[in-house]
Amino acid sequence: MIDCTIDDNVATVTIDRPEVLNALDQASHEALETIWQRLERMPQLRAVVLTGRGERAFCVGADMKGAGVSGLDYWMSPRANGFGNLALRTTLDVPVIGRVNGHALGGGLEMMLGCDIVVAADHATFGLPEPRVGRLPLDGGMVLLQRQIGYRAAMGMMLTGRRIKAPQALDLGLVNEIVPAAGLDAAVGRWVDDIRACAPLSLRAIKQTVRATARMAPEEANAVAGTGIIACMTSQDGEEGVRAFLERRPPQWKGC
Repeated sequence: MIDCTIDDNVATVTIDRPEVLNALDQASHEALETIWQRLERMPQLRAVVLTGRGERAFCVGADMKGAGVSGLDYWMSPRANGFGNLALRTTLDVPVIGRVNGHALGGGLEMMLGCDIVVAADHATFGLPEPRVGRLPLDGGMVLLQRQIGYRAAMGMMLTGRRIKAPQALDLGLVNEIVPAAGLDAAVGRWVDDIRACAPLSLRAIKQTVRATARMAPEEANAVAGTGIIACMTSQDGEEGVRAFLERRPPQWKGC
């Protein structure tokens, strides 16, 4: 079961399968795809928070019991957008915060790699254990991890299937912040507040540009002027931001 609630233009998506440590079966993937598509059609959306139910696990990957005896049907199923239909997704252009409340393993880590900002409980662990069961991190892990924490650290995790703990994940830049479990909501709330302080169109343009230019040479990337950049630079909010700065007051963003 996947829950999605929206409060004041911030969506909270919760994987509600604690009995299997929030592992995803095919139905869960389909439910998430429906949710992402719905959120993409909401121009007033400011941010998305992704989390798992309980304190034991964010998500431990694929629910192999729901994938057949060998799991072959599951592993061969096409998921162009990666695990949870999020890891490799390029069309959800608002900030996505991973609220990692516990273990993020296998596809769970892949889904976390699809988030923009990650706040983790200090007891969380992270890993891609697929090689230990004769599988591969096919849904984003092999292509994203090395780009986010560097080759040596990524290969050290992927070629051993080792888990790392939250402090090491912070040191590697895999997460932005770690806090005690009791402080997780407050920490996420602070990140959401900082996002709200920024112009919505600016954030959408930044995310679009970063995703589109990640593998380009700097001079080539800097010349890119996507629709998001143009919309931002010609927006009412662009004028409002400068005016508010000059008038020494908080800006009033309209998202247009």
